[in-house]
Amino acid sequence: MIVPLRSQADESANVQDLEGDMAVTEKTIRIGVDVGGTNTDAVAIDVALASQGDPDRGILGLKKTPTTPDATSGITAAVQAVIESASISPSRIASVTVGTTHFINAVVERDARRLQQVAVVRLSKSFLKEVPPFSEFPADLAGIINGYTCIIDGGLHIDGSEEAPIVESQVVEQCSQIKQRGITAVVIAGVFSPIDETHHQESRVRDIMLRELPGVDIVCSHEVANIGFLERENAAILNAAILAYARKTIRRFKKAMRSLDLTCPLFITQNDGTILDSASAARIPIRTFSSGATNSMRGAAYLARLDGGGKSAIVVDIGGTTSDVGVILPSGLPRQASAYVTVAGVRVNYSMPQLHSIGLGGGSLVRKGDDGVVKVGPESVGHFLPEQALVFGGPTCTATDIAVASDRASIGDVSKAEALDPGFVDAATKRMKIMLERAIEVVKTSPDPVPVLLVGGGAVLAPDALDGASELIRPPFHDVANAVGAAICKVCGSVDIVQGTTHQTETQAIEHAKKIAEERAIAAGAIPESVAIAEVESMPLQYVANQLRTIVKAIGEIDFQASLRDDTEVVGEHEDKDDEEETTEAAKDFAVKFTETERANPLTYRPHIRPSKSGQYDEWVVSETDLAWIADGCYVLGCAGGGTPQPSFIQLRDMLRAGHEIRIIDQSALKESDVIYWGGHMGSPAVSVERLQSIETVEAFRTLMEYLGHTSFDAVMGLEIGGANGMEPFLVGSNRFFDAPVIDADWMGRAYPTYWQTTLAVHKPGELVPCAIDSGDGKSILMVKTSNDEIVDRALRASCSEMGSRVGMAAKPTKTEYVRKYGVLNTVSLAWRIGRAIARCEATNSLSLVAEAIIDEAGGPDAAKVLFRGKIVAVERRLFKGHSYGAVHIAACEDDEEAVAGRAAPLISGGKLKIPFKNENIFAEHTADDGTVSVVAAVPDLIAILDNGSGRALGVPEFKYGYHVTVVGITCSPRWTDTEFGIEVGGPKAFGYDVAYKPLGKYVEPRSVIEEFRLPN
Repeated sequence: MIVPLRSQADESANVQDLEGDMAVTEKTIRIGVDVGGTNTDAVAIDVALASQGDPDRGILGLKKTPTTPDATSGITAAVQAVIESASISPSRIASVTVGTTHFINAVVERDARRLQQVAVVRLSKSFLKEVPPFSEFPADLAGIINGYTCIIDGGLHIDGSEEAPIVESQVVEQCSQIKQRGITAVVIAGVFSPIDETHHQESRVRDIMLRELPGVDIVCSHEVANIGFLERENAAILNAAILAYARKTIRRFKKAMRSLDLTCPLFITQNDGTILDSASAARIPIRTFSSGATNSMRGAAYLARLDGGGKSAIVVDIGGTTSDVGVILPSGLPRQASAYVTVAGVRVNYSMPQLHSIGLGGGSLVRKGDDGVVKVGPESVGHFLPEQALVFGGPTCTATDIAVASDRASIGDVSKAEALDPGFVDAATKRMKIMLERAIEVVKTSPDPVPVLLVGGGAVLAPDALDGASELIRPPFHDVANAVGAAICKVCGSVDIVQGTTHQTETQAIEHAKKIAEERAIAAGAIPESVAIAEVESMPLQYVANQLRTIVKAIGEIDFQASLRDDTEVVGEHEDKDDEEETTEAAKDFAVKFTETERANPLTYRPHIRPSKSGQYDEWVVSETDLAWIADGCYVLGCAGGGTPQPSFIQLRDMLRAGHEIRIIDQSALKESDVIYWGGHMGSPAVSVERLQSIETVEAFRTLMEYLGHTSFDAVMGLEIGGANGMEPFLVGSNRFFDAPVIDADWMGRAYPTYWQTTLAVHKPGELVPCAIDSGDGKSILMVKTSNDEIVDRALRASCSEMGSRVGMAAKPTKTEYVRKYGVLNTVSLAWRIGRAIARCEATNSLSLVAEAIIDEAGGPDAAKVLFRGKIVAVERRLFKGHSYGAVHIAACEDDEEAVAGRAAPLISGGKLKIPFKNENIFAEHTADDGTVSVVAAVPDLIAILDNGSGRALGVPEFKYGYHVTVVGITCSPRWTDTEFGIEVGGPKAFGYDVAYKPLGKYVEPRSVIEEFRLPN
């Protein structure tokens, strides 16, 4: 389809009328191209006409054509058709911008022709050894890409100081190893490299390697993604793997432009709704992975004249199979997803649009179920619509046929649709309306109606009005909104930085970050006067005094008058002999084949329980499946605190694969004379996301054992079951280190902020010292005396801050008597059962019932409850004495398309729920629609927030607006409630709040996995 809107002569006359003496050769026309899986769309836009209020927003012509196997020829044909249809002179074209799926397809399809082996060089003297590169990669993808890995001295602390300086001889030695293996792509990843404004460690290593390995592709992780080491490294690895293919693809695009006599710059759209010049795209192709959705959203806002900013709008892009629903922010950019997203099975942390997809498209099947109810989707005929739909003579009733039958579209043979039963058509129309309304409700963060923009080829499916929409706008040219979005994209500069606030205010720190973002936007090609701040997010770091993380994005218009970067060296203008386009051969034929390890069936799996060596008790031998379930359960029990257990899980999983063993025992197996060590991590989770998991807790145990003259101990117990600390005793007790069984218990029953708030400290003061902490890089401290337990935590935390804000801790060895009297028993078992409940819901496609499954494992409805269901609409954060204080606000809503059998009614509904936190969730305060305020749960009861999408817990670092969540309350351990000290020490008053504590229900002690699954006598 070619649509010429006006000739160049008409357009030139209009420009002269509007601008008077404007030269007709001025470059004001932008070409936008979006290469999709089905169609390639192209448009030509005259931005000068658009700026003068042109009713067509400056669109001169458009072309929609099927995507060809060799996508470049399809792009050439589409652009040529647009140019010819509107009689556009190539000299008038300012830019060509392409949105493409080329690069992500290479990864998703595991295409060894387009992926190259990568060497990974990590920078850290003491850390990163326990969680190796490629730990989270699917085996088949890692088999193609993983070429070589190593660690050399380097790395930073969270305050920006050096962990260790770069040693040039180490870099040279690794270059020799890489050269011997013939690897031509290298990733350099250093701890806290995104905040390295002084030492520039990754850049220094790159300079040395370029000298030693000329011609090799080198990717510095800080140039690809932000804080979060493993996810940033993953992104850098994927980026490096497709660099050669990216250069080749960009060369083909530029060759296509030359064939059309176009000398303008080439841009590629990226994931956040902005663009990269072709040289940058060839260096960081990963930023283009999911740009199609952002192109549609940006194009929708432009066509609806909402691109000037000032208010939000919802965009519904209806395609052939699905409808993608997202939000355009007042900045004009799409709302971004949470910090971590998954691409081809790999977690990464770069910008991606936040989308909600439903199974409604032009090809969606429409039929009447056995129950007589008319259903629409999610099954679809997809790209076979022209053969299958009724209006095209096919046998299948689709959503397109319903749109024709209800007079919302005139497509194909209308009589075929008119023959449908009116009642059937009406029911299907109502069903589609409900589906769209619920999808809109999912992405809204306010109950107020907002504008809804309908784009995509299936936009005709939508009715004339939708609940929740202040107005429905189906803009002109809506079916090519993706190409329009590509054409009008702006350039971006962003920064993600951790700054100290000791010598500057928080406001000054934010202003500094804004300045850096603006400078980066200008350096990327923005007109300085046009640059504006689009997004600012600032958050204090947990447990770290005077450290603020700030994320800023600045955008601006492209400066076409500036001399653009010469990308000949980066992209290459020469044509390699292997530069021919792939055509019809299946990529999978070139992929490395792997057999994935079969996952355990959570419905039938049984843990391995065996007699101990002495034969006096049974012990639980931990498997990878057990570890995964315990990790998920620990994060739920962390009540949003404690840090993610994921790095610990990877460390322990790899230990099991290496042949090491981890054992768990019941407290009944302990002898009265046993020496029991306990401990865990102290410090900020913000450090562990960069330094990953290490063995500082093991070193702390060794320090304390040396002081006490111990060479071994009989058992180990966790400080807290919540978060990453719940996994730490498994490391210490493994036969890799002390070969001691882990007791199925802990001292908190959840995660808590301070050492002196353990149940042992509540019931038996004075049992915290002597104790030891270790930083993992050669620094240890012993504390041997104290006047009270509270000062122990304060002293250790101050030392922790000076030692890198993350240490391992070993506490005074305890007795069997104290474990049984004061410990919270069977909490490892409870974590396992909670994780198993999540796995079972996944396996049976019943994640909508995961809260109910967790409640069953926690003692049933009398002991645990669904408190609230809703959507996060705001998050407050502030820093005080090293702790992250704040609150998460959740508005009531239901995001289910249909009622779910077995789903529990929440304790409260409607209104909003506010959950203040001090690293962990403290209490839940409900404000009803009539303004009535009540506290529905409070510590020491557990308050967990579950992500409805995954069924897993959200921690404070993951709190972000837009998440749909279920809030679950679990009654506290009796260790907190059977003493007069329990409420004052462990309750809200100890956290700076004065909230009356009302138990949620009756406490039910968790069942022991060992007791349930032990072998028969």
